[in-house]
Amino acid sequence: MAIATRPEQETPQEIRLDLEGMTCASCAARIEKKLNRLDGVEATVNYATEQATVHAAPGVSVRDLVGAVESVGYGAQVAQPAEAAHAAGEHAEHRRDEPLRVLTRRLSLAIVLTVPVALLAMVPPLQFRDWEWVTLVLSTPVVFWSGIGFHRAALKNARHFAASMDTLISIGTLAAWLWSTVVLVGSLEAHVYFEVAAVVTTLIVLGRFLEARAKGRSSEAIRKLLELGAKEARLLRDGEEVLVPIAELQVDDLFVVRPGEKLATDGAVVEGESAIDASMLTGESVPVEVAIGSDVAGATVNTYGRLVVRATNVGADTALAQIARLVDAAQSGKAPVQRLADRVSAIFVPIVIAVALLTLAGWLASGAGASAAFTAAVSVLIIACPCALGLATPTALMVGTGRGAQLGILIKGPQILEQTRRVDTIVLDKTGTVTEGKLELAEVVLQNGARRDEVLRLAGAVEAASEHPIAQAVVRAARAEVGELPAVSSFRNEPGVGVSGSVEGRLVAVGRSGGRIEVSWDGDVRATLVVRDTVKATSAEAIRELKELGLTPVLLTGDSAEAAQRVAAEVGIDRVLAEVYPDDKVREITRLQQAGHVVAMVGDGVNDAPALAQADLGLAIGTGTDIAIEASDLTLVSGDLRAAADAIRLARKTLRTIKGNLFWAFAYNVAAIPLAVAGLLNPIVAAAAMAGSSLFVVSNSLRLRRFRSARQAGAGRAA
Repeated sequence: MAIATRPEQETPQEIRLDLEGMTCASCAARIEKKLNRLDGVEATVNYATEQATVHAAPGVSVRDLVGAVESVGYGAQVAQPAEAAHAAGEHAEHRRDEPLRVLTRRLSLAIVLTVPVALLAMVPPLQFRDWEWVTLVLSTPVVFWSGIGFHRAALKNARHFAASMDTLISIGTLAAWLWSTVVLVGSLEAHVYFEVAAVVTTLIVLGRFLEARAKGRSSEAIRKLLELGAKEARLLRDGEEVLVPIAELQVDDLFVVRPGEKLATDGAVVEGESAIDASMLTGESVPVEVAIGSDVAGATVNTYGRLVVRATNVGADTALAQIARLVDAAQSGKAPVQRLADRVSAIFVPIVIAVALLTLAGWLASGAGASAAFTAAVSVLIIACPCALGLATPTALMVGTGRGAQLGILIKGPQILEQTRRVDTIVLDKTGTVTEGKLELAEVVLQNGARRDEVLRLAGAVEAASEHPIAQAVVRAARAEVGELPAVSSFRNEPGVGVSGSVEGRLVAVGRSGGRIEVSWDGDVRATLVVRDTVKATSAEAIRELKELGLTPVLLTGDSAEAAQRVAAEVGIDRVLAEVYPDDKVREITRLQQAGHVVAMVGDGVNDAPALAQADLGLAIGTGTDIAIEASDLTLVSGDLRAAADAIRLARKTLRTIKGNLFWAFAYNVAAIPLAVAGLLNPIVAAAAMAGSSLFVVSNSLRLRRFRSARQAGAGRAA
């Protein structure tokens, strides 16, 4: 496909490239290294999102960048902006060399054919005359079809004089299959290892399948964010309301917003009055009063009253689209995930291949027969073949995530575990995370001889005629305490001021200011009502547990400083950042990171999504929005903040288990390879040793099932 170059600009240009063909983190490092060799280019390649973010000098063209990527064996094309793809109705899916559906088919076939191969090879009573031919027939499609991705990657690496885990997997499985075929066809007196080739292929395909399910959710996150906007707008034309698709809305168009509807786009109110629930954008728990002249944002919700709004921003210029770009930028800026196995394999794989070849040559030079030489060389490859390495991460991840799911903790993939070990600061959203996210009457301060029941009855009666969320909080409390409320007459609503009306012959006025309400009648103030977003019952305990893990909690909210300080004092948080909006939240996270902190972020709203993506570790409250969940690394399904401490403990323990698995998987290779070289380890013993290492890895991973949550009654801390 021809790719047009961008015109030269006076300032550095940022170019996003969608990459194709990456199979491991070493691929990302190879592409990044190649791009950065170009003059005037500073590139970051993100393996998780399969994108390269390039800052290029004016003289660098897209063709130059694509050519550099293609020169090392990978594909690239200019990435389409998320909002443009959404507007066009195209939702970019995560690209993989082997899409999940293909991996599913290959894994299914591999399992079906490998089970009988393994049983025939390992259970002598099942063996019959010429059973080896059956294992040849069954293992061949496993090695050459289910494992085709490894062989392709190995060939690609070979063309560029590179090696990865795919190289060792390919050589090991092909060597086991080829040797076994030679033995069988040539009627040689030697053991066949078709089960080794089939089992190794199946286990590694299983690992890739699990990785494919967990990796690369960024495009889905942005898609869900953009879908939060309204799909249609009620245009006002010649005094009539006309329902049109949102794409037809233009700047300066007048549109109508009815109670309970989302605002179609950013604009200014030209008629009507209401309160706007903007919590999804700002984090404010208290709806904002709006009247003629007030600015409003698209995708926020009109709580009551009919509004006529003049559109000021549409499409990619809206506040919602800007937040989408923040999420996209934060995710693309994350450092590539460098897996331990891939880093070590860059050295380990070439060494193993060289040792196998030297073993073959050495035995032949010593006068030994070809069978003995090939047996020793194959033993080296089999003992080094990464069966245990393939299990090290997915088994620990499966057990750890399974246990986490039982505890209401969803871990999205192994790529997020590395940061949990070093996290030292945890930033907490207030509304819906530390607090309930629901307004309730918290306090009634009586004045001038008024009684509590009297205040609630009269104030509740007037507020019952209003649809304002604060009014509804007062009404709920009044009905709960005094029962049925009297009727109100002569009701008046003054936007930004409050409501009034006649109740039982008294003129009752209820004035609103933030979360405080003054109730007056007969010309005197009778009480002050305080409406608050109440703190969750478990939040203080959660903060204590987080501190015990060595984390410093920070409260970050779009709410007022007064409300934020009150909540922080109640739960034991010393540092508070209040009146912080979405783009500022990202900047605050970045400042902490630039100061040397490894930052975790816990949130539940759309306004938290960019910060969740920017943080080294993002934890979303599962009772929150889909976009917050998609942008995070961990999801706390229960909504209990104590789960954040459990999640970090479980993630750290899972990471320790994975690293332990990888260490012992490599350790047995290092110990056994010399024996194989010396001819003291024949292939069948090598296969048994490989099976033993795999058994150890699985058993070690299963210990994660004993992880106990601090939330469980009577449970002790996990070791």
